Order: sequence, then C-alpha cells, then structure tokens
Amino acid sequence: MVLVAGGAAVTAVGVGGVLSANASAQEATPATAAATSTSTGDTCYTLTSELVEGPYYIDADKIRRDVTEDQPGIPLALDLKVIDADTCRPLRNAAVDIWHCNATGVYSGYEAGGGGGGPAPTGAPPSGTPTGTPTGGPPPGGGGGHQEPTDDDRFLRGTWHTDRHGHVGFKTVFPGWYQGRCVHIHVKVHVAGEWTDAGYEGGHTCHTGQLFFDERSVIATSVLEPYVSNTTTRTTLTEDGIYPQNGHEGGLLYLQYDRRHIGRGVRARLTLGVAPDETNEGEGGGGPGGPGPSASPSAS
Repeated sequence: MVLVAGGAAVTAVGVGGVLSANASAQEATPATAAATSTSTGDTCYTLTSELVEGPYYIDADKIRRDVTEDQPGIPLALDLKVIDADTCRPLRNAAVDIWHCNATGVYSGYEAGGGGGGPAPTGAPPSGTPTGTPTGGPPPGGGGGHQEPTDDDRFLRGTWHTDRHGHVGFKTVFPGWYQGRCVHIHVKVHVAGEWTDAGYEGGHTCHTGQLFFDERSVIATSVLEPYVSNTTTRTTLTEDGIYPQNGHEGGLLYLQYDRRHIGRGVRARLTLGVAPDETNEGEGGGGPGGPGPSASPSAS
C-alpha cells in the first residue's frame, strides 16, 4: 500500500475551548479496562470490536487531519489512541483512516448514487424517540459489498499517523444519519508499514471498526441545523444492527460538550485496542484491505 503524504506539521485539534465544566462527559474508567497496567501507567484494554467495513470505503485519497472541507455541522474534535491490546503499548506511526456521512446522511464519493441516506427529504423534523429497526438484511452503509465511487468528492474522509504515544486527532463535524443505521464513524488502523517521503508504504490493516455516539448527544444535535433538515427515520443505538451493544469496547465514544450549547462543539475520544500482528479488513464489507495510491495529497 502507498499513501501520498501531505503536510508534516502536527498541531492540536480542538473546538475552540468552548466546553464547560458541566459538559456531558463520560470520564469513568472504561468498562474494557483490565485490572493490570504497564510500568508507564497505561491501562490495559481488551480488543476493540472488529466490525464490517461497509460499502462506502475509498482507498486513502486525503492524508490530512482536518477532513471537514466545506461541510456544515457541529464541530467535532476526534481523539483516538491506538494500543496493542496484548501489551498495552501505544502503536507509533500507525496509519488511521476515518470516514463518515455528512449531516444529512450522504457519503462523499457516492452522492450520485445516493450514498448513505441520499438527499435529505422534506417534512417534519425527527422526534426524540425515533424508530427504524433494520429489516430484510444488512442495513445500508453497514454490511454488503463494496461499491465503486460515483464522483470525486472526498469530504469527511482522511488518513493520519499516530504519534509516539499512539494518539491521532481529526477535525470533522458531528455525523448525521441515514435509513437503517445509527450515527457512526468508520475507522481503520494500518500497521507494519513505513512513512516515507512518498507516504505510507507496505503494512497491513489490523483493525476495521466503527465509532458510535450515545442517544443523548444525537437527540441534542437533531434539533439544530443542518441536522434538523434530515427527516430520514433515525435508527437508535440500541436498534442498530451493526453496533455490538457492548459499550466502549464496541466503539462507543466518550463525549464532552456543553449540554446547553452542543452547537459550539463536541470532543470525542476512545482508546482502540488492536492486535497488530493480525489482519482485520472488515469481514462482509467486500472492500480492499488497506489504503492504496493517492492522487490528491492535502496538507490540511
């Protein structure tokens, strides 16, 4: 695999310091934490759940931390830490991909085919107690075979490397939803490759998963623009057919935001416990296992 590198500078990602002391934060020790820890103080974790890749993965086109482009939505600062679930050591220089739909449920690269939810319908805004249990097979955007892109847009997609502590941060927007799926972000972790002047070469995909948001945060966003324009029936976290219903081990993010003003921004974080010697490409997704050549490097 070869990823074309963008800018070299690594800067902190945030949402403008807008979070208050009474923010909606889940700061307790993760349920996946074991009783032991390393001499460096890192907490040991179990493996983060491997989930399907979904049909809308595109080989890395953008080597960048800011994936927002011109997409409207609530600012989201996503901080991930990648560790070896066996030794609890952070994985340095791993390549991490994220991709997700926009506020109205559309994936870049698939707009012509209505990727995700397609254009937002008109009508009444979503209620605070939505229903939408998937029926009749894998929900859209979750399982199924890989689909070829229909256009050249790449908003809300990006790849960046972890630092020596295993951390990687992305600047994006809070995702919307589409029929049959709860609100989520896709993620892949690639290891055993090498970052060169040409980008990231070699290696393999050791983790394919999804990141999830609790219902309180999603309901809070659904009354604000542009999310209120998305009237597609929303599937809740407990109704979702992909989320494994196992909390942070399954990809449920820790969130922090001002409950009175969620529109100012959200911080999300999670530690991903992976098996770096294994290959996990997202069984059922049908897509390629790792990033491929990039034609459009970005420094953003």
